[in-house]
Amino acid sequence: MASTYLTRTNSSAPTNANKATMSVWIKLSKILSSSDDIGILGTNDPSAYNVAGATQIGFYNGGFYVWLKNSSGTYYKEKSTRLLRDPHGWYHIVVRLDSTQASGDNRIKAWINNEEVTAWDNINDLAQNTPVNVNGQNDIRIGRYTFTGGTHNYFDGCMSHFHLCDGQTYSPTDFGETDSTTGEWKIKANPSLTYGTNGFWILKDGNSVTDSSSNSNAFSVGGGTLTNTEDCPSNVFCTANPLSKGSDTVLTNGNTTARNDTSNNSNTLGTIAFGNGKYYFEGYRHGGGNIGIGVCLASADGTTHSSVEAGRVLYYENGSIFCNGLSDQSNISTGVTYSDTDKISVSMDTENGILKFYKNDTLVTYGTITNSKFTNAENLWVPHTYQNNGGEWRLNFGNGYFGTTAVSSAGTNASNNGIFEYDVKPSDATALSTKGLNK
Repeated sequence: MASTYLTRTNSSAPTNANKATMSVWIKLSKILSSSDDIGILGTNDPSAYNVAGATQIGFYNGGFYVWLKNSSGTYYKEKSTRLLRDPHGWYHIVVRLDSTQASGDNRIKAWINNEEVTAWDNINDLAQNTPVNVNGQNDIRIGRYTFTGGTHNYFDGCMSHFHLCDGQTYSPTDFGETDSTTGEWKIKANPSLTYGTNGFWILKDGNSVTDSSSNSNAFSVGGGTLTNTEDCPSNVFCTANPLSKGSDTVLTNGNTTARNDTSNNSNTLGTIAFGNGKYYFEGYRHGGGNIGIGVCLASADGTTHSSVEAGRVLYYENGSIFCNGLSDQSNISTGVTYSDTDKISVSMDTENGILKFYKNDTLVTYGTITNSKFTNAENLWVPHTYQNNGGEWRLNFGNGYFGTTAVSSAGTNASNNGIFEYDVKPSDATALSTKGLNK
């Protein structure tokens, strides 16, 4: 979302002002540090955070955070000591607010991926029978909350299946379940829930802000641009990896855009490694600088340039293909350069040991490399980009976007996994995603 948020105003009194449950799946675009403040939900937040009836749910100083202020000015706050540091997977967040509980410890409860948050600091328990605000007659913002001085802390990442149940107390197992085959925590596609007067269910299918509950409590986009993504809790797509990049590379757009404005060499590796299979991804070159795209051995440490030099096969803007990862293959001069706005496709077939590069959907001259190292079962590969001096890659691993721009017309994809600008090559290749790896 970055600077995008959703909004609606509840005009009706809640079913029960003292009870509510929020459930949402989120994917973060960064590794949260102790200085990160990002909002999932906020109420009464146009200009100030400390007004009566205000609520903040999100991450404060990197920890999960629930903050409420009642009508008399007393505030209640709980912040977890746990930091969320996985920018690749999805987290399921459940917050249950019930001020009718006799014990203060039970009035604010939270779970992350069905695991209860028990380690809190800065605890100030919610007073008994205090309105919990999130389901009241409030302005509601999803994707931000307001902090001191009227500044807005926006959520940076993706959201899916956002539920708010007015007057109800639910547990994570009402929204999710454990997959009997994989053991993974997953979404219940059709949960049996009561939403109450001010409850809602949005972002059920893509970026729809229409209420999928029995109510009609739809939201609108209050700012920014809400984009759809194929990446979802049931199918996680590859992105650029914040843990495997040079310090000068800046990642944006859900870690699908990599840019380096310095003259230093900087590389970025993908979050999903692959072995036996056929996989395809695309990159849109934006700006100038030196730039390259291809694959690298997953054993490399992308934080240093020297680590990737021993394991990369990279197609540069000057037409050269560096084959450092192939000891029996010399570097290649294709004579096919590329520049700003050109799109480069990377097709990797490790079943037959073939790597191909395409420029604007045309196979690059001398851009087909056949090598036994690609079929070696001991080798795992990851997508790899290089950029400096203003070089920028906008990567499409199957989400159907280059940055924030959707593909102009989707090509054919027999696997139906991912949306690409061009026809997937080879025709039985698939996107780098959890479903793609388990096809």
